[in-house]
Amino acid sequence: MISNRRSFITGIKGTKLNKKEVNFLKKYKPWGIILFKRNIKSLDQIYKLTFEIKKIFNDKNYPILIDEEGGRVSRITNIIDNTYFSAKFFGNLYRSDRKKFFIYYKIFIKQISFLLKKIGININSVPILDIRRSKSNKIIGDRSYSTDPKIVQNIGKFCIDQFHSNNIGTIIKHIPGHGLAKVDSHKSTPVINKYIHELNKFDFLPFKNQKSFFAMTAHIIYKRIDSNTATHSRKIIKIIRNKIKFKGIIMTDDISMKGLKFKIRDNTIKAFQAGCNLVLHCNANYSEMLTVAKNSPKLSRFIIKKTSEFYKILS
Repeated sequence: MISNRRSFITGIKGTKLNKKEVNFLKKYKPWGIILFKRNIKSLDQIYKLTFEIKKIFNDKNYPILIDEEGGRVSRITNIIDNTYFSAKFFGNLYRSDRKKFFIYYKIFIKQISFLLKKIGININSVPILDIRRSKSNKIIGDRSYSTDPKIVQNIGKFCIDQFHSNNIGTIIKHIPGHGLAKVDSHKSTPVINKYIHELNKFDFLPFKNQKSFFAMTAHIIYKRIDSNTATHSRKIIKIIRNKIKFKGIIMTDDISMKGLKFKIRDNTIKAFQAGCNLVLHCNANYSEMLTVAKNSPKLSRFIIKKTSEFYKILS
């Protein structure tokens, strides 16, 4: 039953569930689970892990997420090496040889999707729709397709369509745009001092009218719009819904990142108050997991409806 789950996504510690985690999942019923390199040792091992998770929920479609961008952000390097294939690699190919780009990227996504399905993962945390900026923090860098917002938008649309046609959900990130950030939001809070008309033309543009089921917020303050980070900002979430026209489920970036200045409990509550649908917690710290779980509501009708729509592409 989807309806008895709570509105959060959690990480787990190792290559198999420990007893504490099994009890936690049964009791608090997170909407989904996110996996990292620490969870993946081999094909057999990861398949057993995802099978066990789905068995707990009695749901073959239970949402299991991963960040498999290629390039610097690859969680499956113990199985296959995708580090050569960064977003920048494909963005450069798009500029130099459009025909070759569509062939290569289609094959790349097909192969990644095949492998993810084989190991029981059904959501990939791509595409990054942040624009690469010359003076920005390197946390985005070659994870971005391009410095051109239209190219980022076009490749992002193709990426989403291809993953969907290969039965994998996508998460556009970091909405409404991380490219101008001069610091790494894992470590501190980026503050952007641009007016909304400029943000609409550049950073917000690639996210507009994308058909992804999911979007991940940026832990960034757009100070000309609000003093809160996008994750905690009702104003920004309204822009995402009304101007960027995102219709799917909005999840936070990792709620334990230093870009958010409050304690885990407050970070969780403030995200829901701002209008985020799901809270993401990644580090598998058990006491933090409990705090997030206890402060996450049951799924809303909206989340249940959108999750059911997502399930339809999985078969």
